[in-house]
Amino acid sequence: MTDFAKTRAFFDLPEGIIYLDGNSLGPLPSAVPVRLDHVMRLEWGEMVITGWNRAGWIDMPRRVGDRIARLIGAAPGTVVVGDTLSIKVYQALASALDLRPDRRKIVSDSGNFPTDLYMAEGLIRSLDRGHELSLSAPENLEAAIDEDTAALLVTEVDYRTGRRHDMARLIAKAHQKGALVIWDLAHSAGAFPVDVSGLGADFAVGCTYKYLNAGPGAPAFIYVAPELADRVTPALSGWMGHEAPFAFDLDYRAGHGIDRMRVGTPPILQIAALDAALDVWDEVDLADVRAQSVALSERFIAGVEAACPDLTLASPRDPARRGSQVAFRFEHGYAAMQAMIARGVIGDFRAPDIMRFGITPLYVGADEIDRAVGILAEIMATRAWDEPAYHRREAVT
Repeated sequence: MTDFAKTRAFFDLPEGIIYLDGNSLGPLPSAVPVRLDHVMRLEWGEMVITGWNRAGWIDMPRRVGDRIARLIGAAPGTVVVGDTLSIKVYQALASALDLRPDRRKIVSDSGNFPTDLYMAEGLIRSLDRGHELSLSAPENLEAAIDEDTAALLVTEVDYRTGRRHDMARLIAKAHQKGALVIWDLAHSAGAFPVDVSGLGADFAVGCTYKYLNAGPGAPAFIYVAPELADRVTPALSGWMGHEAPFAFDLDYRAGHGIDRMRVGTPPILQIAALDAALDVWDEVDLADVRAQSVALSERFIAGVEAACPDLTLASPRDPARRGSQVAFRFEHGYAAMQAMIARGVIGDFRAPDIMRFGITPLYVGADEIDRAVGILAEIMATRAWDEPAYHRREAVT
């Protein structure tokens, strides 16, 4: 049984803050500054360039990838860390299209995160082979998969509402039609149990700065199914994906297995922060995290609906159909969220009218949920959100 009092102590949370935005950026684990200080002073500082060998920097993308693999139901040696999520989406999608050369359709849904769609559009333009991005409403995604589908590109959890796709059904349908699946785990990894291997995903990608708490700009990860890993042709053939990077050959030869999905020089400080942040998962059962997340989410929804009649639930009511966040719609949602932040409750806002609240049991408990509901109720009852300062838009919402 997971001890959530123990996991809460793992984080360096600001005094007096109720943090309900871990679905956007996880808080600082207290182990991270210690690890970074060690890497900077004792490794980079004393070893300088010899740290690539002596401190094992060169192997960190695979070693840390294996730690993430355990959280997403992947076998060791099938996940590698590095670059950004946008890059990893591009790599996975380009590989999938190359493996299905006679098909021209990329299927996704209108609830997908825009970056995934932007990367697909850019890839289509650069390939110039007649591919098309076919978007459907989220509820119609399964029906949109057909015999011309090369790849299904789907983010499991909607970044706005928390609506959760049925990945088992979608993967089964895609494979029945001969398509490959790219599963975006940005709002899944670390939020609830994931089984990319058991469900037969072909590719999976995700970021590490949300539920994995690795910090702003933390590197992304990519999974490739073992049966595909030596068949994919890297679209981004960077030197770290080469079979022998330090042979400095003028011609590219793809590395073996997941190593060919490496691109450029790994960001060692960022990966070290991720490695330290992952230590909390040594103490955690993801099934317990999911059960507690559902309980806290239900508590939050019940409290808000009882106290704030002007807010409308945007997330699915069935907890099995949503991830680890709750969203409410309110015409003045941006201003209301700024009022909450001013009172020490940090969530965030997504246009046009969605107030988002991440429910992350590693550091949020029932007391925080109840206090957040009370503060939101006071803001709505007094119209405190209507102060001009709360309506002024910042660059990041």
